Amino acid sequence: MRILVVLEHDERGLRLASRCALTLAREAAACSDGELELLVMGYEIGFVAQEAAAYAPVYCADLPGLQHCTADRAAKVIADAARDCGAGLVMGASTSWGKDCVGRAGGLLGGAMATDVTACAMRDGILAWRRAMFAGGVGAWIALEGDPLIVTALPSAFDPAEPGGEAGEVTQMEVEEATLPNQIRFESAGTKSGGRPDVTEAAIVVSGGRAIRNSDDYERLIGGLADQMGAGTGSSRALVDAGITPNELQVGQTGKIVAPDLYLAIGISGAVQHLAGMKNSKVVAAINSDPEAPIFEFADYGLVGDAYEIIPELIATLSDDG
Repeated sequence: MRILVVLEHDERGLRLASRCALTLAREAAACSDGELELLVMGYEIGFVAQEAAAYAPVYCADLPGLQHCTADRAAKVIADAARDCGAGLVMGASTSWGKDCVGRAGGLLGGAMATDVTACAMRDGILAWRRAMFAGGVGAWIALEGDPLIVTALPSAFDPAEPGGEAGEVTQMEVEEATLPNQIRFESAGTKSGGRPDVTEAAIVVSGGRAIRNSDDYERLIGGLADQMGAGTGSSRALVDAGITPNELQVGQTGKIVAPDLYLAIGISGAVQHLAGMKNSKVVAAINSDPEAPIFEFADYGLVGDAYEIIPELIATLSDDG
């Protein structure tokens, strides 16, 4: 079976989530005696294609119309690439972009789709998939019936793949720009403040919850501590709903899924919806003024206290150590 893996990039290199999806793709290939082929899309992405070729042969769709790769155009390219290579399985990462674009491609291709997959295995001669359900509280093994199969991998469930041995070939994909859909118009893209790492790729994540009263305090406390630690910043839904933090920082069932080496939860109660987004973190430390907060039942380390008193002390200590 041919397996086509759709890779995401930031125009400088492959995203961590895609390298995690590659790990699942390799497991699927080993189970099914499959062959991996990769797809990258964008404009002037020769460097990205060469990086991807360290993992497997690459289809590269490189043209101006894909510079801001909207979902309708990406889906068309993915579907065409899958048909061209005869893919029986199309895979991507369970990111916002991946679910949107790979999901749309699945609609064009037909077949059957599973999202948030955390493992695969051969069962009774059938390639089965384990996926997270009910905010990660349940893992179910499922079988897909259709052709092709469409799967997105939950990045936090996998270690990122490392390059293989011999580099694969890069094939330029023939794409007629005039045939691409034009139903979605790119307007703008938000930029990360302060040059902090993306919350989904950071080794350390500092997240703030309801205890943070306003945007200035969030930046001073959560952002200030993150900067001292070289960390990414996250947020509970409560702060997003209050307009204190942007949606792109939300961690949880309806936000970003993260699995850093250290997750520092500040003023976060620990609702199941938030835990669903960070429960695969290697170490969890929590600061909360409520000693009965549910987050303490989940955390490896906990400190009861007022974030407005503790965080400035932490920032000062780290600054002095630096």
